[in-house]
Amino acid sequence: MIRAVWLTLGLERPVVMGCSMGGAIALKVAAEYQDELTGIVGLESSAYAPGRYNELLHHPAIHGGELAASYTYGLNSPFSPEASRRENWWYYSQSGPGVYQGDVYFYSMDWDGRDDIKRIDTNRCKVALLTGEYDYSCTPAMSEAVAAAVPGSRLTIMKGMGHFPMVENYPEFRPHLLAALDHVAA
Repeated sequence: MIRAVWLTLGLERPVVMGCSMGGAIALKVAAEYQDELTGIVGLESSAYAPGRYNELLHHPAIHGGELAASYTYGLNSPFSPEASRRENWWYYSQSGPGVYQGDVYFYSMDWDGRDDIKRIDTNRCKVALLTGEYDYSCTPAMSEAVAAAVPGSRLTIMKGMGHFPMVENYPEFRPHLLAALDHVAA
């Protein structure tokens, strides 16, 4: 589907960026279509993220919207502005029943891109990785493992950031994003 978007729009060698599960998918897209891309920006990008699945994310005795929102609230940096952290909470409180549980199931149980990422050639498709130091869903160590498996990739561990830097603290995130885009476009 992602490829269909750039083909339909007639984009030549676009840059694809994804965050969290989208960051994992960006890695897969790079492995599969690297000759069609300029590069990717993997934001909170892991090739393998076991241990996040929680059966209580969709349970008849628990309000799923509040649990998903509170579950993800904890992924924000404690140093991000409270108003932004609460905005992120609000976003995650909006999903339909079982949606977030299904997303986390894929990300934590089904997704394993460790073999796929070994095919990424950064001479053909640039890779920039950005991970918050307070991210326990895609830890800095998980992103370091991706960087080690993809020679030539650029990894930045963002100080004071959590899992949702574009929402939780955009002013602090923006310089990291621009540097990653500069790397990919170089």
